[in-house]
Amino acid sequence: MNLPEAFIDQIRGLLPDEWESLVNAITTTEPSVAVRVNEARGVGVPEGAHLVPWCREGFYLNDRPSFTFDTDWHAGRYYVQDASSMFITHVIRHFIDEPVRYLDLCAAPGGKTTAAIQALPPRSLVVANEIVPPRARVLADNVIRWGNPRCVVTSNAPAHLGKMTHFFDVIATDVPCSGEGMMRKDDEAVAQWTPALVDQCAQRQREILNDVWQALRPGGLLIYSTCTYNRQENEEIAEFIVNELGAVSLEVPVESSWKIHPAIGSDCYCYRFMPHRVDGEGLFMSVFRKAGDAPRQLPRIKEKMPKKSDEIGKNWLANPDEFVIEQQGDLFIAMPQDISREVTALRASLNVLHAGVELATVMGRKSVPHHALAMSMSRAVDAFPVCEVDYPTALRYLRGESVTVDGPRGYVLVAHQGAILGFANNLGNRANNLYPKPQRILSTHLPDVRPVVIGR
Repeated sequence: MNLPEAFIDQIRGLLPDEWESLVNAITTTEPSVAVRVNEARGVGVPEGAHLVPWCREGFYLNDRPSFTFDTDWHAGRYYVQDASSMFITHVIRHFIDEPVRYLDLCAAPGGKTTAAIQALPPRSLVVANEIVPPRARVLADNVIRWGNPRCVVTSNAPAHLGKMTHFFDVIATDVPCSGEGMMRKDDEAVAQWTPALVDQCAQRQREILNDVWQALRPGGLLIYSTCTYNRQENEEIAEFIVNELGAVSLEVPVESSWKIHPAIGSDCYCYRFMPHRVDGEGLFMSVFRKAGDAPRQLPRIKEKMPKKSDEIGKNWLANPDEFVIEQQGDLFIAMPQDISREVTALRASLNVLHAGVELATVMGRKSVPHHALAMSMSRAVDAFPVCEVDYPTALRYLRGESVTVDGPRGYVLVAHQGAILGFANNLGNRANNLYPKPQRILSTHLPDVRPVVIGR
């Protein structure tokens, strides 16, 4: 790998005593492989793995299996995520000890969102936003796969979210950046890098922060992060947050053994992950508290509340009294009662792609269960028959092919080794496949054995 000379000069000035080690790590070493397990699904520790020190659910793997062909991944039992990015769980657990409204502003593909869902106190509301529509759809798929009913997925510009005045207690901004921290594993990050790109990204980061700042209540937390190394997008933005937005930089306790590099040329508390020091990719993170102290607000709701229904799907939920059933056209949704007004307010102002648990679509006299219900941890365990299939059949199902299952006629859950994959309509001699088209495996390759990533 040939790094741009201007980039090497930048690193030399940034880390005069360590620049050669960092450049060598980028150009000659392999990225680590890590997963974060979904403890809510009762997942065990990966065999032979070792713990990511700043994340209790994170584990390094000894090699990189083909995750596409692992049914456990499709079942939402773990998320493949760089270990450095898992630091967000440590930050959340240190500062947040009661339910909050949490915004992940630039959330796709969903790694930090699902990490936040996992680390936040129970009954928190998570809003995961992605401005680019195709990436927002991937984000929604990953959130649905994770199975928590208290996450809303939106697709809006930061300025639109900024109009939700003082709505959020916490805003995480993993902003678009020049991507220097991804150079070790992404040739495109090397090819696209220029000093002009760094300047462009730094300007855009200031705009994003200005746009969304009003949505954070006084006294709330801002978590700022990038996957790059330079000061323009890191410490200089941290100083902008303090000097221009009036926030206070907060210290995060870390262990010296983690080898996280502190701020460079700044009095702000900053945390730099660099691959010559840590087992992970490049990451920068800094945490701030907005000046003042005020309760969060609920915008005045201009639209009618969603139509309520007590008919479709309530008996499919493990704790039906905690939900209200809403009807959106032909779609029936189970919404946690305690966040229903917040979600209504979000729908009134934003483009909401997913919220609560989509239960079923009514088609004539039929109610077709939704994939989100299959994945949801709020689904009653006995709501539908579960049909176990072998590995080759599971792969055919995940490709969207017709399969044969051993079970009663009607809607059933397809599972492999206890991991739920989705719905099928069992007709007896065959089963109509209801696995969502956007999530289907495109490869026709059939591995000799299923990759085994996590324990049970």
